Amino acid sequence: MTRPLFVTALLALSSLALADLRVGVVVSSTGPAASLGIPEKNTVALLPQTIGGQRVVYTVLDDASDTTAAVTATRKLIQDNRVDLIIGTTTTPASLAMIDVVAEAKVPMISLAASEAIIKPVDARRSWVFKTPQTDALMAAAIAGHMQQNGVKTVGYIGFNDAYGEGWLAELQRNAAARGIRVVAVERYGRSDTSVTGQILKVLAARPDAVLVGASGVPAVLPQKTLKDRGFGGKIYQTHGVANADFLRVGGRDVEGAILPAGPVLVASQLPDTNPTKKVGLAYTNLYESRYGQGSVSTFGAHMWDAGLLMQKAVPVALKRARPGTAEFRAALRDALEGTRNVIGAHGIFNLSAQDHLGLDARSRVMVQIVNGDWKLIR
Repeated sequence: MTRPLFVTALLALSSLALADLRVGVVVSSTGPAASLGIPEKNTVALLPQTIGGQRVVYTVLDDASDTTAAVTATRKLIQDNRVDLIIGTTTTPASLAMIDVVAEAKVPMISLAASEAIIKPVDARRSWVFKTPQTDALMAAAIAGHMQQNGVKTVGYIGFNDAYGEGWLAELQRNAAARGIRVVAVERYGRSDTSVTGQILKVLAARPDAVLVGASGVPAVLPQKTLKDRGFGGKIYQTHGVANADFLRVGGRDVEGAILPAGPVLVASQLPDTNPTKKVGLAYTNLYESRYGQGSVSTFGAHMWDAGLLMQKAVPVALKRARPGTAEFRAALRDALEGTRNVIGAHGIFNLSAQDHLGLDARSRVMVQIVNGDWKLIR
């Protein structure tokens, strides 16, 4: 017996309304980048369970801070879980490796890693890739500006021997040269190394006014501790990749005085009331710390939070074109993300476009210093 047309229509609408939005998350919750990945994973539990009337199903996988594992996890989420969106991963090298996977499958991805190379240039592959952390280019400009204002004429560099470290080195060289600052020493080390004495001795031999450590998470403590142990008295800069409680805990007195750029959420309570991100940053901080403990918030979890805000803005737009679980929806979600405007996040105000898949500006960064074991806004 043929079903009445209105019954068929109702069933179709019901199917649309009840379709799950499947989000795959890849983070580094173990391994050298765990101090970054754990707050990202924790924040997933704080993201909305429904968006635009659709139930959201999150599947979280750990890549153990390994690039190959990140690629494997991404393929699994796409092929087995049939996700509509990928969020992750934590590190730059792994995020770069995931680009080909999501581009081939035509699944949009929001990276939680720093390098500008993840989203630029916006070519056919990167057209599927977005990110929420500030780029190394944006943050390096802030560091070089602070160096210039404080009379730094020469700088040494020691950073990871991977895409993160190389990206930071390139941005330091470019921004330093523009301000008349000479890079007089360049050294590299591995994320899992236990000694950098040889590299630090070479840096010190160049007698720089300041040193930038191009690293992230707890492994960034080692070069600063070694510099302090060897009597270096100049300024030590870190990247925004260290802005979490574990870096303070592990580094202790050895990281006192470090200067770094960070997202405003790190010092939300110290921001002036006129700062447009203060309200969102405080709300996220209070929500996170009410669940995970006082002082546990970090900028890395806030990158996941901001990814959730972008998702909440883009999904209802995509739902007007197609339902989750289809290629049409994933394409619509990509388009909606690219068209997202004026989203006030914990880290800044996002205005994405076809040319810019991050959409942050200088309002997304502040300079801070570690003073008495805590973050202090440099005004």
